[in-house]
Amino acid sequence: MKNILRFSALLAVIVFISCRKTFTERSALDSTTLDNYYNTAEEVRGLTSTLYGLPWAGFENRAMDAIGDVMAGNEYTGGNDDPPFLNFSYAATSVRIADAWKVFYKIGGWTSEYMNALELKKSKGGNATFLDPAIAECHFFKGTVYFYIARIWGDAPIINDPGGTILSGNFNIPRYFKADVLRFALEELKKAEAGLPETDPVPGRVTKYSAKGMMAKLYLYRKDYDSAKTKALEVINSNKFDLFTDYGAMFNSSANNNNIESMFAIQHQLTGNPWGSGNQKNPDRGPGNLQTSEANMWELYIPSMDILSAFESGDKRRKGSIMEHGWSYTQWKPRNANATYNTFMANGYKYDTIQPVGDGGQKNTTRSNIAKYVVGPGSAFGGEPVLGMNSGINTMILRYADILLIYAEAVLGSAASTSDASALTAFNKVRARAGLAPKASITLDDILKERRVEFAFEGDYWFDIQRQGFAKAKQMIEGQNRGTFTNPAYATFTQNYMHLPIPAGEILQDPALAQPAVAYY
Repeated sequence: MKNILRFSALLAVIVFISCRKTFTERSALDSTTLDNYYNTAEEVRGLTSTLYGLPWAGFENRAMDAIGDVMAGNEYTGGNDDPPFLNFSYAATSVRIADAWKVFYKIGGWTSEYMNALELKKSKGGNATFLDPAIAECHFFKGTVYFYIARIWGDAPIINDPGGTILSGNFNIPRYFKADVLRFALEELKKAEAGLPETDPVPGRVTKYSAKGMMAKLYLYRKDYDSAKTKALEVINSNKFDLFTDYGAMFNSSANNNNIESMFAIQHQLTGNPWGSGNQKNPDRGPGNLQTSEANMWELYIPSMDILSAFESGDKRRKGSIMEHGWSYTQWKPRNANATYNTFMANGYKYDTIQPVGDGGQKNTTRSNIAKYVVGPGSAFGGEPVLGMNSGINTMILRYADILLIYAEAVLGSAASTSDASALTAFNKVRARAGLAPKASITLDDILKERRVEFAFEGDYWFDIQRQGFAKAKQMIEGQNRGTFTNPAYATFTQNYMHLPIPAGEILQDPALAQPAVAYY
């Protein structure tokens, strides 16, 4: 939605600056800004709207795939930067790790400074009716990024006052225990829950239930099953969300942005220069034979052989997630200089691994492509607008399907299996949309398998593996075929890969990050 992404006039007076630490980045909001802005709800919401799109680009574009799905065994990849996540040989110098770090600490820094400014505005007589919800919105983003930080790096810095850190001149910032980082994230989400509205007139804005849902996910990660169950049930009983009827349509058209299932999504739009504001998954996932004069396609990430074997027969999510031989999309009519190709695609795009490459055929190393977040060849070729690398589809971070599966797993808890009626209702609702038969009893392995195919290529499965603990994670990863159609390959997984290393460049500037973690609380 343009309303949620539009940079308001106040950004003309906000200058983003950073010190020598990327994780202490802050915005400079001077007294002139406070005197002249944040006087209306539109100005304040214009400020917080900046948290929904552009700042996420460095993570969403590639780091999200590398960490969430390549490392998890859902995606196969080539190039130079991503294969180390496939075979667990990445190092602290990885560009993907550095990009993710910058994103999360940038958002953490911005939210801290936004909240400080808005609190100061309140002290100067500003209107709390629209300042308080904006502060709560910042708490949601801050809690969410620190949840990511804890899961990705484990022990990590907590920067709650970047401005004060910069002014102090003390950059010997330590790492804090992972448990403390998770606690910090949860405290931020609780503040968001307390201050956000139950609904918002602008689709895509987070609400109280977005916070409840993220809290349920965090509680489940900590194995606090009672709290996860409580928060998930609050979302379910609100009746404000439901499963979107057409699973595949959520991921192939921006027309379905901010649908009834989306609880928090990175917001995108196409502009004259969409760099950073557009979604760049279309080229990284789309098949090479779908490239046109409007849409780039270079298929950096493709489905792994292991994920291809994970779907049950008849699962509708497979076609919504993966392009394979026989997959078609009749609305798309790509064209190129090859007459044979144009004849082959005349009645719509066909994914064919037999037709010669160049004449319309598609034959990569796993004989498949990712369908999620591929919106097609461009508006001149039967699709929606695409500008080179950029599309306007949102990237969903939290969906209602997650809440249903969180609830089912929270009811299961540490038991071997459950036949609890409420857990089965939630679990089987997800399966019903996929066209699969209900189960009368479920185990943890049932839930993990369901989560894997439901959220394939959404950057989440690594965290499902990681939260099982090292022994189970090792069993899961080393049992995966992480190779190609012709060359199976298997990884060796060791304890040191349960979390990513802190970027080497950060440790050079702050040697304290290489020291043992300390307590934050």
